[in-house]
Amino acid sequence: METLTVEASRTYEVKIGAGLLDRAGELSAPLVAGRDAVIVSDSNVWPLYGRRVADSLTRAGFRVGEFIFPAGEASKTTGTLVELLTALARRGLTRQDAVFALGGGVTGDMAGLAAALYLRGVPCIQLPTSLLAAVDSSVGGKTAVDLPEGKNLVGTFTQPYLVLCDTGTLDTLPPAVLAEGWAEIIKYGMIRSRELLDFLWERPAGEDLDWVIAHCLSIKRDVVAEDERDNAVRQVLNFGHTIGHAIERCSGYSIFHGEGVAMGMAIMTRACVRQGKCPAECWTVLERLLDKYQLPKRCDVAPERLLEAARADKKRRGEAITLIQPREPGECVLFRTDYGELARVLELGM
Repeated sequence: METLTVEASRTYEVKIGAGLLDRAGELSAPLVAGRDAVIVSDSNVWPLYGRRVADSLTRAGFRVGEFIFPAGEASKTTGTLVELLTALARRGLTRQDAVFALGGGVTGDMAGLAAALYLRGVPCIQLPTSLLAAVDSSVGGKTAVDLPEGKNLVGTFTQPYLVLCDTGTLDTLPPAVLAEGWAEIIKYGMIRSRELLDFLWERPAGEDLDWVIAHCLSIKRDVVAEDERDNAVRQVLNFGHTIGHAIERCSGYSIFHGEGVAMGMAIMTRACVRQGKCPAECWTVLERLLDKYQLPKRCDVAPERLLEAARADKKRRGEAITLIQPREPGECVLFRTDYGELARVLELGM
């Protein structure tokens, strides 16, 4: 088992290894003063792992309830959030009790936001079951739901109390869901680790996954410690995301988040190569990894539609936007500019 410590407004541990769901109660109990627990999960994950987590919590002395919502990004709304908050209130959860987020990124985001809002804050334990959630969204404290006008527009920065990444859950993921996790892993390599890029290319997919997850989270840990609220260096973690979120929105959220990120990274990298802002090797390295991990490289949405959708990006500052651009494989830089430059990127990178 790998253990990382995240130093932010709340210090907490991230544990990575097989079998951790069966220890959720044992590992969480010392951190939670109360003994009421609500497991938040979706209709895909709950049948697979809900009873295991509930039994673990029961063994540790928790009284366990659950809130299960239809799986998918379409449920990540203010409507579902209010239903969850109402369920917590009807159960009589107190500030000493806890919410357990069992699932992928949608579950983690929504449960984390509900825990932050209810009674102005109750403990949240993240139990990611997707590769994307394990390597990225479960750590760092970003919680949010979507609005029709854009993705993740209602949210907070609220750190969890504990993150347990049970790598055994990754064995049940459909190929498309697993692939979107690899998109985020490739992102970490592109922004901060040539070592990871080489590892991903040279080794079979899935080899030494505990190390891969820990390596990605060590990068995120360091960035979050430096800029918890996403005002400066943390924005580098958004490589591929501004364009990726626009692609998701234009698709009506019919594609996976990781697919949007993959296309976003590809568009930005091709544009930067064509503008002479980075060497051609950046595209060569990224392209072969996207191909190896069966991720898309091109988008068929018109640049004008993507530009319009990107204006709803939550990172917008007036007419200014920060683009994350590759400088070389393993290093990306922030470039503060305007939407005219983003339009040029879309034209050149498509």
